[in-house]
Amino acid sequence: MRGLGTTTAVIALMTVAMPVWAQDSGDKPPPVPTEEPETEDSVVSAAVPAGDTARAQVFQAADFARFAPRSALDMLNQVPGFTIVSEQQGRGLGQTRDNVLVNGERLASKSESLFDQLQRIPANRVQRIEIVDGATLGIPGLSGQVANIFTQGGGLSGRFEYRATARPKYAEPGYAAGEVSLSGSTSRLEWNVAATHNNGRGAAVGPGYITDADMNLIENRDVRIKFVGEFPRLSGSLKWDGPGSSVANFNANYNRTYTDFSNDEQRHPLVGVDSFRDFDNSNRGWGYELGGDFDFALGPGRLKLIGLDRYSENKLEQDSILTFEDDSPPIGSRFALQSQSGEIIGRAEYRWDMLGGSWQLDGEAAFNRLDQTAQLYDLNPAGDFIELPFPGGSGGVTEDRYESILTHNRTLGKGLTLQIGAGGEYSKLAQTGPGGLVRTFLRPKGSATLAWTAADGLDLSLKLARVVGQLSFGDFLARVFLDQNNANAGNAELVPPQSWELDFEVKKNLKAWGSANVRVYGRWYEDLIEIIPVGNGFESRGNIDKARLYGIAATATFNLDPIGWKGAKIDFNTTYEASQLEDPLTFETRPFSGNNDFRGEISLRYDVPASDWAFGGGFNWTHVQPYIRLFETGKDYEGPIYSFAFIENKDVLGMTVNLQVFNLTDGRGLFHRTVWDGYRDRAVILFTEHHDLSVQPIFRLQVKGSF
Repeated sequence: MRGLGTTTAVIALMTVAMPVWAQDSGDKPPPVPTEEPETEDSVVSAAVPAGDTARAQVFQAADFARFAPRSALDMLNQVPGFTIVSEQQGRGLGQTRDNVLVNGERLASKSESLFDQLQRIPANRVQRIEIVDGATLGIPGLSGQVANIFTQGGGLSGRFEYRATARPKYAEPGYAAGEVSLSGSTSRLEWNVAATHNNGRGAAVGPGYITDADMNLIENRDVRIKFVGEFPRLSGSLKWDGPGSSVANFNANYNRTYTDFSNDEQRHPLVGVDSFRDFDNSNRGWGYELGGDFDFALGPGRLKLIGLDRYSENKLEQDSILTFEDDSPPIGSRFALQSQSGEIIGRAEYRWDMLGGSWQLDGEAAFNRLDQTAQLYDLNPAGDFIELPFPGGSGGVTEDRYESILTHNRTLGKGLTLQIGAGGEYSKLAQTGPGGLVRTFLRPKGSATLAWTAADGLDLSLKLARVVGQLSFGDFLARVFLDQNNANAGNAELVPPQSWELDFEVKKNLKAWGSANVRVYGRWYEDLIEIIPVGNGFESRGNIDKARLYGIAATATFNLDPIGWKGAKIDFNTTYEASQLEDPLTFETRPFSGNNDFRGEISLRYDVPASDWAFGGGFNWTHVQPYIRLFETGKDYEGPIYSFAFIENKDVLGMTVNLQVFNLTDGRGLFHRTVWDGYRDRAVILFTEHHDLSVQPIFRLQVKGSF
């Protein structure tokens, strides 16, 4: 949907995290890891059988002093050649897929991001950060480069962060964003509480025009897009060192959502009456999550019991009204949706050593649910909304899922580690409402990973996995998108996608020069989700039999100290993907719809020696494939190149103050689509639409401090 795509892009601009070069001090050299065998308190030596010689890159807390970090996130953002990967967990808790651990444990939450949790760990509690191949840790699912953050206890401490955003034109300023957190510990307890308020401010303004099938101009438009969002959250966590070696963790959060989006157009046809299209989309919601685990010795190993309960409610309303300058009666529609969704998970993990390796048996039960009610209205000549029949938009979807996987980890030779896991899942999908079905599935799951430290500073990893994806339950039900006159009919026959995933990763420690990481990957999908025909001239989200994707991703940090530019470094990352599927309408081969197939960023950071000042800048780029529906195709993207710059002082009354300006080179909001009078493979073109919108520079102030 074009409107939501633009909304997402605008939010991304206004909530973009400060680049990885946002904290430092002094004239110390950049972080350079040592390479040493893991110490006896390391997760590596605890998880990998004796005799393994896997080596980690070890960064001590003092290595980050020049960046004056305030949190573990600040420190991790400065690790050379490392990029945080936080994959959304859609299918239960499952095996670990994020590439960050804290004291050898995953940060398991489904309603808070990994970044949110890391920024609440005060920097003064971080002892060291180890970068190691995930397969050597003996934790099921981990592969490639993983950061393991080791922390220590301490007294009462707090941190705060204030964020403000502003633009010269169009968007409202945002002056009330930030977070305050407080943490403390005793001999047996560690705790953290945080109050967070995130906001989003976005806007884009500019010309649009409509052409006919022969590219003749038929209408000019003045387009104005605006977004305002508020996202308050309260969260807390507690860790208890219980009797013996038992450990318990508990976390909770409560959040609310308030968003308003408008996409208004002054329309000036070459023939006909001028009009004004007023489109408004509002969303109000709230949710909570409660989670915890208890880890204790049992028999020859240890058992961890994990539980999670999360719930959310949302109310959405869209109005699209067209008024005419000749005082003709307005025309319009309203779409409203109310949803309640929830998930309850119970998981058990038992791990032990046997036969020269480590073992883990996982069992998980997850119960997901969605209840949704939707209404569609038409505006009558009197100005009243009259409800229309819309039975396909209301109903419920549930999935009950049970999974078990056995994983084995062992050392095969010097610097060579194998991890292999196998199992499966049983699930039952049930839908109420029109076309409701009840179906059951039994699917294999598992992975095999080989990690090799080929030489000092050179690590290679190869992973093959069988993965079952998660469905968006809203795709089962009908949905209307009023801003572009599109609709999904709903599809009761959806099944979760499955894939074979192959990853090959090479990590090279460049010592004083920095670090580089390259990953080559392939994905072979079954039942991939795309827009498909569902009969009677309707379209909806549905399954594609087969599809494939290949990609290469590179991340690197190049320190410039060795060439005499003390305190300077270049960070670089880029990804390129090629995808292929058979179009469900034309049966021709094409890329994935809307795939962001080429993207990246390069930035320079300079910490002025013997001072508290730093500055830098860079640019990022993006390229997207067209989105494909049955009756239209188009591209909705931004930039395609954005530039940015910052200046920072790390000791303003004891605080770090960073000012960033984004979009120095007039990146744009761009949208093009072609609409057919029926299926695009056989009908004539109705019109094409083009937007070229000004985004304007975005100024961001960030203030961080500790207490």
